[in-house]
Amino acid sequence: MEPGGGAGPGGGCFLYYGYGSNLLRERLMLSNASAALCAVARLQDFKLEFGHHQGRTSSVWHGGTATVVQSPGDEVWGIVWKMNTSDLSSLDKQEGVEDGIYVPIEVNVHTQAGKVLTCRSYQMKDYVCGPPSPQYKKVVICMGAEQNGLPTDYQKKLEAIETNNYAGPVPVMEEIEAAIK
Repeated sequence: MEPGGGAGPGGGCFLYYGYGSNLLRERLMLSNASAALCAVARLQDFKLEFGHHQGRTSSVWHGGTATVVQSPGDEVWGIVWKMNTSDLSSLDKQEGVEDGIYVPIEVNVHTQAGKVLTCRSYQMKDYVCGPPSPQYKKVVICMGAEQNGLPTDYQKKLEAIETNNYAGPVPVMEEIEAAIK
């Protein structure tokens, strides 16, 4: 059986591909308790970008947030999470679907074991490129990449991402840091 097991009677499951803030288990599980690590995987012919929805800086992260855009020859590494369908609405809410910030997309990702998995993921709509805050980059993306053993060369690429040098408070970080302890 895959990691995470079944969802119980009548409860279905879906696969979710996280490449940004949901690389970090503690961040994802703040609102989605059923999430279970399924695999490290690569999204082929896409690249990771950071941006502001309609040019507005994220009030949660105080900088650009991650999205994926088609880019032949590039790849984005992330995590496949197996989740109960009962968590779908909370995941959509976390990703800002009802506010029109991100839209759900279906992607095929390649696991390190050579399997191709079809997953739900999210892509930002109407964004303007902009760097992430240091908090978003370091604690959420880089820690999540390390926590889940993404390839070392990809982790180095994430570490090299320029930030906006925001130095103020990021309240959601306090929740995440408390969950990590």
